[in-house]
Amino acid sequence: MNALLSAAFVLCWSSGFIGAKLGAGTADATTLLMWRFVPLALVLIAVAAVSRQAWRGLTRREAGRQIAIGALSQSGYLLSVYYAIQLGVSSGTTALIDGVQPLVAGALAGPLLRQYVSRRQWLGLWLGLAGVATVTTADAAAAGAAVPWWAYFVPFLGMLSLVAATFLEGRSRAAVAPRAALTIHCVTSAVLFSGLAFGAGTAVPPADSSFWLATAWLVVLPTFGGYGLYWLIMRRSGVTEVNTLMFLMAPVTAVWGALMFGEHFGPQTAVGLAVGLAAVVVVRRGAKPSRTATVERAEETGGTPRDAGRATVRVSSR
Repeated sequence: MNALLSAAFVLCWSSGFIGAKLGAGTADATTLLMWRFVPLALVLIAVAAVSRQAWRGLTRREAGRQIAIGALSQSGYLLSVYYAIQLGVSSGTTALIDGVQPLVAGALAGPLLRQYVSRRQWLGLWLGLAGVATVTTADAAAAGAAVPWWAYFVPFLGMLSLVAATFLEGRSRAAVAPRAALTIHCVTSAVLFSGLAFGAGTAVPPADSSFWLATAWLVVLPTFGGYGLYWLIMRRSGVTEVNTLMFLMAPVTAVWGALMFGEHFGPQTAVGLAVGLAAVVVVRRGAKPSRTATVERAEETGGTPRDAGRATVRVSSR
């Protein structure tokens, strides 16, 4: 059962990048994101009105913090991912750059959260960056002049936005129920993306049925499937297990994108992905905290994944 849940989680989470690729050919990124989050936000608001238990004890200050976290971990992150894919960056490369987030967060955890990493973890960070560089250069060479060189820096902006959200929550001492946090994040994204879409004149959705297929894909698979399975697996197996599965997103997405869209997947791409996975092994072996301590601390903070020896892997609905 655990193996099936893990496989379903990896597929659902990876589907977010594939859904972004599906929608990229039908409408502008702001249009797709607006119509992904507006219906979702309305559903979550309706659920919140019926079930208020998750909202008890939530202060205005903590709600404001969650709005900021949502703006960074969902709005800023997803806009950069969708825009990069719209520019022509492959879904696999975008997923790999996203996958470096825990390594970057771990490297910055020392000065920001006083959670210092070992030399072996630093080695893993540089190894992970080498893997990203290898895959990115292969992707750029295959795309040629069709994709502007600066487009490959766009996913990095989203990854840094995710890191910023990580540390913003890491400084919070109040526990917020996952359901309440998800509602705040999605409502924040719905408002921001609606503002961007109306401001750019892209709010009207296309009549093409493929647009609505991509939108439904993004709401059902990565949001409900990926997010729901994340918390289920974390409660069953612990934070370490979930974090390990997160690093499988890049190779799965790269293969999926190659099969579904004909995206480039050559020997250099395979080597880069292998280097990235090796970096994960190095980082995990260099971690000092025990699994029990990690799970206990996660439970104390309301279920938020937070390692004692590395920074939080921020959850966002892809």
